[in-house]
Amino acid sequence: MKDTQKPDQNTEQKKQDGKKAFKVVGIKKKDGNKNPKFGQNFFLVLLLLFSITFIFAEIIKGQNKSEEFVLSNLVTFIKEDKVERIKIDGDKVEVTLKEKDDKGQSVIKNTEKEQNTPITDTLLNLGITSEQLNAIPLEVKTSQGGFWASLIIPILIPIILLIALWVFLSKKMGGGAGGMEPFSFGQSKARLIKPEDTNQKVTFKDVAGVKEAKQELQEIVDFLKNPKKFQDIGARIPKGVLLMGAPGTGKTLLARATAGEAGVSFFSISGSEFVEMFVGVGASRVRDLFKMAKAASPAIIFIDEIDAVGRSRGAGMGGGNDEREQTLNQILVEMDGFEPTEKVIVMAATNRPDVLDTAILRPGRFDRRVMIDAPDRADREQILHIHAKGKPLAEDVKIDVIAQRTPGFSGADLYSLMNEAAITAARENRTQVSQNDMIEAIEKVILGPARQSHILSKKEKEITAYHEAGHALVASVLPFADPVHKISIVSRGRAGGYTLKMPDDERKLQSKRAFMDDLAMSLGGYVAEQMIFGDITTGPSNDLQVATAMARDMVTKYGMSEVFGPIALEGNEGRAMFGRGVEDKEYSENISSQIDAEVRKIMNTAHQTAQQVLSENKKVLEVIANRLIEVENIEREEYEQILTAHGIKFKNEDVV
Repeated sequence: MKDTQKPDQNTEQKKQDGKKAFKVVGIKKKDGNKNPKFGQNFFLVLLLLFSITFIFAEIIKGQNKSEEFVLSNLVTFIKEDKVERIKIDGDKVEVTLKEKDDKGQSVIKNTEKEQNTPITDTLLNLGITSEQLNAIPLEVKTSQGGFWASLIIPILIPIILLIALWVFLSKKMGGGAGGMEPFSFGQSKARLIKPEDTNQKVTFKDVAGVKEAKQELQEIVDFLKNPKKFQDIGARIPKGVLLMGAPGTGKTLLARATAGEAGVSFFSISGSEFVEMFVGVGASRVRDLFKMAKAASPAIIFIDEIDAVGRSRGAGMGGGNDEREQTLNQILVEMDGFEPTEKVIVMAATNRPDVLDTAILRPGRFDRRVMIDAPDRADREQILHIHAKGKPLAEDVKIDVIAQRTPGFSGADLYSLMNEAAITAARENRTQVSQNDMIEAIEKVILGPARQSHILSKKEKEITAYHEAGHALVASVLPFADPVHKISIVSRGRAGGYTLKMPDDERKLQSKRAFMDDLAMSLGGYVAEQMIFGDITTGPSNDLQVATAMARDMVTKYGMSEVFGPIALEGNEGRAMFGRGVEDKEYSENISSQIDAEVRKIMNTAHQTAQQVLSENKKVLEVIANRLIEVENIEREEYEQILTAHGIKFKNEDVV
């Protein structure tokens, strides 16, 4: 049994991580399939080349053996005076015999003579006299095509095979989107959207929310439209604009909207498309890209995921001639080479600005940085209205309610939500999208589809019901936990059940008391199982992992420990070494032991709080669990009616 909940979105740290207002418990990642190595394909093609060459050589050898036998027969025919005439075309010999076939026509035999040797010399060497040869008409064609073909073809075929092999390897190593044509390694693979292309044109009207970001980028639009206004006063527009934000927040869409708003050419490419196995290819592509952009100016160059080539240099990976570093150096040189009148702006996007090289961020390069946050409630409502275009909505649909129930959702998540809702309606042969479709889509986007075939036994269903009821009841009684919106024991994805809790209002900060209540809520399922059944299952495993990580962050990152006080012992990111994250510890083993003791103390306090709440409200716990066993899902309205009927007052929603 796996339980799912998500912690509150309203902390700066969780906001940066792009988490939803749930805890997803017990979800493990699977390793992806490994691609076959390039060397295997290389040796296969090489083996095929040698096989074809060997077979061809054997065929030529076999043909040469058969020719000697036919010429000996020709000698016999001449001595017996059976040959009427001989016709020579290159190495081919056509012999017409005096005998007739059934139709009364002369019998014709074909053979080949030795290369570079006249047929007369061959026959004289085989015992034919000059008189016998003179008695036979001999016709010789002067064409030398067959002769040269016999010389060139054995050499030409292996060369053609080698060229085919080289083209095949070129496409394999071309990388990028579907490979590339041979002889074009150094050419840019950027996609171009021209200003007159109305089908792909996007403007700021098509981008909901991100008001501050659009205001920052409006200056770029003004410069591209009217650069003289800035040049007359001596102002220089930033050469580079770095868009920073969590995945799915609309960085690429905003870059396209900037180009569409300004009406200029838009060149887009991913950072990974620059780098190839051949040294210098990435730098060549950078030069080609900037050359095309300058020729099409005014233009915008957009490099997505620039951290693929823009990571800090000198980390000891790849040496000084690393292809990635050469590509980055070329980007920096090209940006420095811009003239103020060229009207070419470089925009880049990343969700990891902390790993970028300092040379990229200095003034004169990417000196304009635009932060794109996850949309708030009002922005989510606008985004949902945009994605609802073209989708017939039922009368019961309330977009504002959906926006309220999706804190932490990015623009990409909201698009997926509306699409899943439309797919659900179409699958059930309905012509309109209902509110229930959207509620179902929210849970599907977060946790995955409901696993109707995953049937729990009666005992497991009872344990799951008490587990989720424990989470919900602790969250509802404690004053600083978020309100519960839904409880379910229906399996979704890898979760056996889940408790959906989220704030009614958007918050950016989270207090220590809110953290403590969240920890107690996370342990509510653990305590409920222990209290009701006197045993523990594997269900709370992910609850314990999430809660322990949260408690450690309170001690090491947020300064919420009474022992250590206002000090951050660990950063948000560990050191990267040889591709693996290594925890950055700048404290002694003694401090590490004290951290472990503080984490244990916080977890014990949360455990005691959950025990107290469930012990005092055991009757309500049983009512909620029994109702879950009966209906499997309890929505907020019904859940609050159960609490009110048993005298539990609702918390003050204004607490932080």
